[in-house]
Amino acid sequence: MDHIVCIQQSIDYIEDHLKEPLSAEQLASLAGFSLYHFYKIFQAHTGLSVMDYIRRRRLAHAAADMAYPKTLLEIALDYGFETHAGFTKAFGKVYGMSPERYRMHATGYVPERVDLHKLANYQLNGGMMMRPTFITKPAIQLAGYALETSANGQNLSDIPAFWDRYNKEHWGHMLHDVVQPVHHGEYGACIMNSPQSEQFTYVIGVEVAQFDDVPKELYTTTLPSATYAVFTTPPAQRQDGGFIQAIQGTTKYIFNEWFPASGYVYDANAADFELYDERCYGDENLVMDIYIPVQKKL
Repeated sequence: MDHIVCIQQSIDYIEDHLKEPLSAEQLASLAGFSLYHFYKIFQAHTGLSVMDYIRRRRLAHAAADMAYPKTLLEIALDYGFETHAGFTKAFGKVYGMSPERYRMHATGYVPERVDLHKLANYQLNGGMMMRPTFITKPAIQLAGYALETSANGQNLSDIPAFWDRYNKEHWGHMLHDVVQPVHHGEYGACIMNSPQSEQFTYVIGVEVAQFDDVPKELYTTTLPSATYAVFTTPPAQRQDGGFIQAIQGTTKYIFNEWFPASGYVYDANAADFELYDERCYGDENLVMDIYIPVQKKL
């Protein structure tokens, strides 16, 4: 049997049995290879050892499950991790951040399993991945409106509703006409309350030079200096939710695909944010930037 067909069958079997015990010996036997031969062929086609591939697929499904109201321990146990600590360590090695922080951005999306035929065609046609630019910025002072929410899935409805209220009640008048920001453009910043908590603060705000003249009813915070990987969403139309889909698609790519392969980890001492500026005006070719604080993986 063709090696690609055989390894693809193994990949499909893994996907269908992620919540069950799996071993390289078992998979090699099902594929009809010696263990040594199976190791070599699997890694040649996927770029990963078989057990590393299994671990990454389990973590990918676990990451998707974080968008729903399960505890992290329940999710960990579902995918064969015996302790919260073991799950946290494995997750951090692949995704470059703690499960608690990742959960702030979980979308319920699972990256597709490896399809060796698609992969071969992708490589043949020179497919490209979205590549960020890297920028080091000094501390950013924000003034605006704050929402306390939970990363257990509640945030997925809370934050869009918060933006909807911001727009309908014209809160932007206070931020742009009263506060006098450093430059035009709204930030949407995710600020973790504590490393072990699923609660976080989402801030819609503008950058200010100082807090002295900011009205007391507004929330103020300082984002620490950091190096950011900056992702620009692909141009999209506002019509039929195209711009929203572009933002959601870019976020999925960053946290599900870019981080595990990037060589970077999330800088836990900083905060990530979205920047909506004049490029978001109008109805066509809209783009925005997503800033992710990073450090090189040691």
